[in-house]
Amino acid sequence: MKAILMTAVGEPNVLQLADIQEPTIQAPTEILVRIKAAGLNPIDIKLRSRGTFHPDRLLSILGCDGAGIVEEIGSEVTKFKVGDQVYFCNGGLGFHQGNYAELTTIDEKFVAHKPKSLSFEEAAAAPLVLITAWEALYDRGTLQNTVQSAPTSRNVLIHAGAGGVGHVAIQLAKLRHAKVCTTVGSEAKGRFVRDLGADFAIAYKQTDFVEAAIAWTNGEGVDLGFDTVGGKLIEQTFPAVKIYGDLVTILEPPTDISWKVARTRNLRFSFELMLTPMLLGKPDLQIQQAKILSECADLFDSGKLKIHVSEVFQLADVAKAHKLLETGSMTGKIAITI
Repeated sequence: MKAILMTAVGEPNVLQLADIQEPTIQAPTEILVRIKAAGLNPIDIKLRSRGTFHPDRLLSILGCDGAGIVEEIGSEVTKFKVGDQVYFCNGGLGFHQGNYAELTTIDEKFVAHKPKSLSFEEAAAAPLVLITAWEALYDRGTLQNTVQSAPTSRNVLIHAGAGGVGHVAIQLAKLRHAKVCTTVGSEAKGRFVRDLGADFAIAYKQTDFVEAAIAWTNGEGVDLGFDTVGGKLIEQTFPAVKIYGDLVTILEPPTDISWKVARTRNLRFSFELMLTPMLLGKPDLQIQQAKILSECADLFDSGKLKIHVSEVFQLADVAKAHKLLETGSMTGKIAITI
């Protein structure tokens, strides 16, 4: 089969198209999927430039997100049949084959039926960002269902609302009837996030987002801050969150961060890393993530959720896709068609 091999650690040109042996089902609950599209995520860039979580294995295949058609099933598979369309987040970290390839095997427990309303490219772009935003807002940030416009509705600040995680986070927050403000880098991105339901777009290059968020909340600060950028922005967000509020980040804080403001305001700080089940070998948690994808499939098909794919590349052009993602200026997601 055709696949993109990571031949070394380095620049995008280490990603090379090759012919390799097709994977085969190794366990009775596994399915063989013909991948029609793969999603591209920042974790792919980090692994390519720094090394995978299994450094002794060269020639890794990256790509955590995939969507395709079930081609073969194991003897104990009950959830899927040959011909079913599926999507999933699995592999690509160095332990199990990733999805920059024509075929992969995966345990049925980690797979969901693809939303009927999405193309394969759209479906492949969705899993990692969906699970990340869902867990960050609903689990870490405890964003619960409320009556719309009720006094208990929570104010949420989402950084980089036009990005991959950010643009689905806006929609998931609105589905829980939250009021959402978000930072954007251009007027075009401001229009984009408002179309997704954001109540207030903060042009952070021209406006102090902390002052804007505090003014928007009548001096209180937001109930929940969601950081998708990292670096010093984590510390800079502390004063934008109300006393006894929540802040969730998907990045590792820098070592020189000062926690004084967070401590003084008694903030509850949480990490969100949706890769934890794969990294630590916790299949039960990965099953829960597949359930999130099933719920999101219903939301897509009912028109309550959408994924924005701004660019689609051919498999042979994955290196070009990596270069584009590294610019950091993307709206929505990038997909690879296979």
